This record gives sequence, C-alpha cells and structure tokens, in this order.
Amino acid sequence: MKFFIDTADLTEISEAHAMGILDGVTTNPSLCAKVGVRDFEAHIAKICEIVDGDVSAEVVSTTYDDMVAEGRRLADIAPNVVVKIPLIKDGIKAIRTFTDEGIKTNCTLCFSPTQALVAAKAGATYISPFVGRLDDVSTDGMQLIEDIVTIYDNYGYETEVLVASIRHPMHVVESARIGAHVATMPLSVIEALIKHPLTDNGLAKFLADWDKLQASLK
Repeated sequence: MKFFIDTADLTEISEAHAMGILDGVTTNPSLCAKVGVRDFEAHIAKICEIVDGDVSAEVVSTTYDDMVAEGRRLADIAPNVVVKIPLIKDGIKAIRTFTDEGIKTNCTLCFSPTQALVAAKAGATYISPFVGRLDDVSTDGMQLIEDIVTIYDNYGYETEVLVASIRHPMHVVESARIGAHVATMPLSVIEALIKHPLTDNGLAKFLADWDKLQASLK
C-alpha cells in the first residue's frame, strides 16, 4: 500500500517525507485555504520539489473546457503532478481527454460504486472514495472501498483505489486488508500508525533498566 499525505502544509509534507515512507501528496482547495496559499501553482511546484511521488492538484473549474485548460496548466508544473477532477459529468469527459493525452488524473469526491465504475471506464489513474464523510452520515465507508476493489478486480481496471477522508488508523488497516492501493491521510494519522502504549511502556522500561545497570557499575 502507498501512503500519501493529505495536506498543503509544506512543513507537514517535509516531516512525512523525512520518515522515508511517503509515496505522494493530495491537496484540495480547502487544504490550500487552511494554510493561506496565495499562488496555487507556485505552491504545487514547491510540493513537487519535496516529493518525488504523485502530487494531486485539484482544479476549481466545473465545466469541461475550463477543467481541461486548467488541468493542462497544472500538469505542466512538474512531471509528477496528477490533475484532480471532481466526479461530475464534465469531469468524466475531462478525465477521458486527459487519459488520451497521457496526463494522470485523480477522480475525487466519490461516494458510490457506480461513480467509481464510470471513473475507471473513463481511464482515471486514481479514484478517491471519501470514507470519513460517509461515516459522518451513518454510511459504511469501508464497505464502499470493498465494493470498488471487488468491481475493479472483476474487470481488470487499472485505476488505483485511493482511500481519502481517512480519520483514524483503523481506516488504514481496513483499507490495507481489503486491498486498496493508496491511503491518503493527515500527518496526525500517519504518526498515529506508529504509536502503541505497549511500545512506549516497553521502551521506558528498557531505558530505566539500562540506567539502573549503569548506576550499578559506578
């Protein structure tokens, strides 16, 4: 499974990258607004300087012509830019155009298996189902991931399942168990994957015993 960080914060991206486990980055307009991005394209360029893997940059246009024009500009920023497109009718048309032009795409805001199937048929590089937002409305987000993985496996679609709106480590565990290709998550969740109280307690005991041993040798 690939790990992407879901943020536009350069410090957080650098921190995750320094761990040596980061495979890519996803951003969106909300995340950019959160860190006060003024020049979006320049900011994406900075992210691409930090990360070698795929960096999803989302269009804000909602019509086919505008999405294609905007997406082409974004794709020109760096070779590892993936154009992030909303799962609407004009977005599907744009994904087909980008696929034919060899531009990678991330089809975002997916909430149903039928949406995922259509995106795959259009040639999307990634599909981004939002599990946390489904959980928020009393729907099983992880069931959607299982459905999409099964459908894609049934027909050999190459579109990768990128699990988004991850809220906690169990979302990551379940995604990996089901066989999703990518999990994108905030830095707090990445760090939570490492944490376990028994690890902390065990390390504290080891260090305390070591200190006792050193004291006895003086």
